[in-house]
Amino acid sequence: MKEFLLSFIPIFVAMDAIGVLPIFIGLTEYLKKRDKQKIITQSIITAFLIGITFLFLGRLIFKILGVLVSDFKIAGGLVLLAISLRDILQYERSHRLPPDTMGAVPIGTPLVTGPAVLTTIIILLDSYGMVLTIISFVANLVITWVVFSYAAVIANFLGKAGSKAVSKIASLLLAAIAVMMMRKGLVDTISYFLTQKGG
Repeated sequence: MKEFLLSFIPIFVAMDAIGVLPIFIGLTEYLKKRDKQKIITQSIITAFLIGITFLFLGRLIFKILGVLVSDFKIAGGLVLLAISLRDILQYERSHRLPPDTMGAVPIGTPLVTGPAVLTTIIILLDSYGMVLTIISFVANLVITWVVFSYAAVIANFLGKAGSKAVSKIASLLLAAIAVMMMRKGLVDTISYFLTQKGG
């Protein structure tokens, strides 16, 4: 259970379903309930396929490019830090998009499964293994599906200010995770070069 929580929480923070909720509502507010449900289904399927593909092929891509996991931790940490700072310092306004593809882009990716989630799952894969990472990822997708399905109810409960506050807190936690990733990446890189030198 402890290892599950340690793999679940970083994805939960990176996916930030509550933080994405105001954007989802803004993008779909003019649509009928049936169309919203189609978009939710499309977004979750898209997010799942991208995440699972990256889980299985991420290491192969690293090998082809000659990238170490520690390199990805540092680069990913920088990306997460930039994303979290952007979300903390500003709030994006939504624009009307075609409903036929809205579920895939931008909701499925990059809002649900974007750089933050992809960076997190590849690092969790290294730390906790394939099974726990997949379970944690799928569990978070289920939570996101529930949040989107009850978007109107949750938005009314939190209010506009509450949704923004939750989003900012999640972004702050994401920034902390980003710093942790860069720190671990630097430590791993130093250890790798010391080992190579010693060998």
